[in-house]
Amino acid sequence: MSEHNRVLARAGLRIAAVVGGLAVLVASAVAWAAPTATTSYSFTSEPGDFIGAGQKATYKSPPATISTTGTAADLTVAVTSGADFWFINLAAPRGDVLRPGVYRDAERAAFRTGRSPGLDVFGDGRGCNEVFGQFTIDQIETDASGSIAVLDAHFTQRCESATAPRLNGTVRYRAFPLSYKFTSDPGDFIGGGISKSYTNSTTVFGLSGTTAGVTYSVSGLRDNWTIELAPPVGQQLHVGTYTDAQRSAFREPGHPGLDAFGDGRGCNTLTGSFTITALVADSTGAVKALAATFEQHCEGGTPALHGTIHFFA
Repeated sequence: MSEHNRVLARAGLRIAAVVGGLAVLVASAVAWAAPTATTSYSFTSEPGDFIGAGQKATYKSPPATISTTGTAADLTVAVTSGADFWFINLAAPRGDVLRPGVYRDAERAAFRTGRSPGLDVFGDGRGCNEVFGQFTIDQIETDASGSIAVLDAHFTQRCESATAPRLNGTVRYRAFPLSYKFTSDPGDFIGGGISKSYTNSTTVFGLSGTTAGVTYSVSGLRDNWTIELAPPVGQQLHVGTYTDAQRSAFREPGHPGLDAFGDGRGCNTLTGSFTITALVADSTGAVKALAATFEQHCEGGTPALHGTIHFFA
């Protein structure tokens, strides 16, 4: 079992409970369930692409059978569903191992040269003689034997020519979501009126704190962001919607806390709300997995910063 799977398994022993509600809290009406790992393969093929034949498809396990072979140096994901069968071969440059990052100028995996990474997606009786493409690894973990325990990757492949039609795909094996994205309204001071997404291939994420208050950190793409979420003083975070939030460090009694800041910009005062859709804590209350969305307004203004957090949930 991978390390973050072990963490979630241990943390699953305790889920933050609802504690005496105030008017600012809207409790979740749906029973909470532990985050579920995703095992799937999906692709979109441009007209003229030989492998995908201009089609698109999505396979999830179950009912599809999806398995992995190999190691972090050279791995293959096999997908079988009815009469369909696909193989996705991803390989590091020879002598290296795959890790989160972007792998450009990929060649057909079995015949890769020099320092090129390897890529080969084939199936249903069709394969490329030569491959031109790239792939991104967002998550990869191995077990004690070196076998693949977690994988989250996507790729672009062209057959026989660097200008051939593309096959784009995403493959996940026992992976949990890990990302941050935001949309900033024109005039919002923190986000600067832009939208941006961060994944593990380019960004380092951190989660610290307990059900009394958590901090999510994001560092990547030349940015550094921090998002603080806290319940009203004396309560514990749990799945649900928190409204009438104030800046975390200065929140008044009865108000939840929120503070999204970074890149040298922060609010002096703020209003907002956030919704926690998944939360796992260990026996000490330390939060190990979190999924949440938030809306923040600086200095009483109308423009908003909207954010979405996924940390293994």
